[in-house]
Amino acid sequence: MQVADIDWDLPDPYTLTIDVTPDDTDRLGHANNVVYVRWLEEISWAHIESLGMTWERHEATGKAMAITRTEIDYLAAANAGDRLILATWLTGFDGRFRSARQFQLVRASDGKTLVRALSSHACVDLKSQRPTRVPPEYGEILGGALVAGGKGLAALSQTD
Repeated sequence: MQVADIDWDLPDPYTLTIDVTPDDTDRLGHANNVVYVRWLEEISWAHIESLGMTWERHEATGKAMAITRTEIDYLAAANAGDRLILATWLTGFDGRFRSARQFQLVRASDGKTLVRALSSHACVDLKSQRPTRVPPEYGEILGGALVAGGKGLAALSQTD
């Protein structure tokens, strides 16, 4: 199945192909929940770097976007030998501190969605690890990459 043939939740995804290995599985024989989180992180970095927010730029500005919340819905299992296509989109940016990202993980053999996830991020100072305002260049990159119609920051707001 081609990336273009998949019924994506949103248009024009940034994608990463994943081949599930035996090391990715747990005692139940399917991909471990920790592995899914690792895959989300891998595609997030790859996507943001493809937009120009390279690690060198992060070091130069002294700022980075850190995950503050992740929600994962496990809809079906991935098993060793499966080829998966993980998609992501930037779906929210408040223009100051926070951004949101949406994910969809699909099994390539049948197009079945296995996982849907959301994450929120806050800009932090690399030295102090404290929240800080997004540098203007990050604002331009994040704002320019937003995809309409996704679940943005409101979908991830915590209610205590």
